[in-house]
Amino acid sequence: MRVAFLMGVALAALVPISAQGQPVSKKDLALHQRLLTLDTHLDTPASLDLPGWSIETEHDVHADYTQVDLPRMKKGGLDGGFWAIYTGQGPLTIEGFRKARDFAILRGLSIRNMVAADPANFVLATEAKDAAPIAASGKRVVYISIENAYPLGEDVSLLKTFYDIGVRVSGFAHFAHNQFADSSTDPSGKPRYGGLSPLGKELLKEMNRLGVVPDASHSSDQVLDDLLALSTTPVLLTHSGCKAVYDHPRNIDDAHLKALAAKGGVIQMNAYGAYLRASKPNPQRQEALKALYAQMREDAKLTPEKRAQLLAKRQEIDRLYPDTDRPTFDDFMAHMLHALKVVGPDHVGIGLDWDGGGGVVGLEDVTALPKITAALLKAGYSEADIQKIWSGNVLHVLAAAEAAKGK
Repeated sequence: MRVAFLMGVALAALVPISAQGQPVSKKDLALHQRLLTLDTHLDTPASLDLPGWSIETEHDVHADYTQVDLPRMKKGGLDGGFWAIYTGQGPLTIEGFRKARDFAILRGLSIRNMVAADPANFVLATEAKDAAPIAASGKRVVYISIENAYPLGEDVSLLKTFYDIGVRVSGFAHFAHNQFADSSTDPSGKPRYGGLSPLGKELLKEMNRLGVVPDASHSSDQVLDDLLALSTTPVLLTHSGCKAVYDHPRNIDDAHLKALAAKGGVIQMNAYGAYLRASKPNPQRQEALKALYAQMREDAKLTPEKRAQLLAKRQEIDRLYPDTDRPTFDDFMAHMLHALKVVGPDHVGIGLDWDGGGGVVGLEDVTALPKITAALLKAGYSEADIQKIWSGNVLHVLAAAEAAKGK
């Protein structure tokens, strides 16, 4: 998911500390810190291109709305994850494809530049076996993923270029149908292909050939059906939730969840509030935000002064129209615990959608991640289970894709 709006994720005004949940014990925190922790959906690369913003500096989620930076990763015990190349859905035209391709390649290079600029803290990872030694050295793990394959245009061989940049996970669609697949949230409310398009099936073959993990998040249930039937490797949902907890098109029902697990796949749990539960309508806030976001495009060239003005407007919206019915950490955990109940700890992971819309009361930025470990311990899961959830399962899927490539 990606609605970071160029200046950070859409969060509400400050909430009282008493509403943030229970503190994590020293024992639970120590366990969390020794785990290998990976988040499979970091939209933070968009922050890298913000004027005056640095991944090296600690930011305040309630000041600039960003949620991930190096100091906060250290505080929250996040070893790294999959840094997403997100491209908004545009027209299915030659010009649209060209602009999207160029944007996506530059966004991928922004991720590579982050790593190159600070090799003491960031390391590019391209294989499953890379993560553990990187984390053991005290550095942050940087896998690269694609959210929305739209920038590939109609040339699936272009995926090799992104593979060479470092991409090892790729989705198909985003908010709307594209040339490859149906979206779960297309405005038409109707399928275009009834799953993968013929071109989408060719893209899947290329993913399997290269060893790129197919990501079904944002795509329709029928796309997931096609992926499970056709992919030679397990399928990942990098940031999704459970329909049994909240019936939203972006979530997955229990039957599909079991089918995903049966093929070795994993669901990574999302913390995007609108997909966790229904909230009370707040039309004045929504209208104000819509007007503000109209001034910002993913490819907008903002000056530091303009960004400061937009941040001030956003903070004023929070003051005038506070969001008093935001989903909470408990709402997130309801999805997590349901998925664990249905398919067990071998098929569940974490992809919170940081800097792309994720974050709830009590889980505002990456500094709060130890709460998840503590909640899983409280629910009766072992350290071994929690290690699988935090990274073991997604690395198993990545290793399976590597082993099958070229076959």
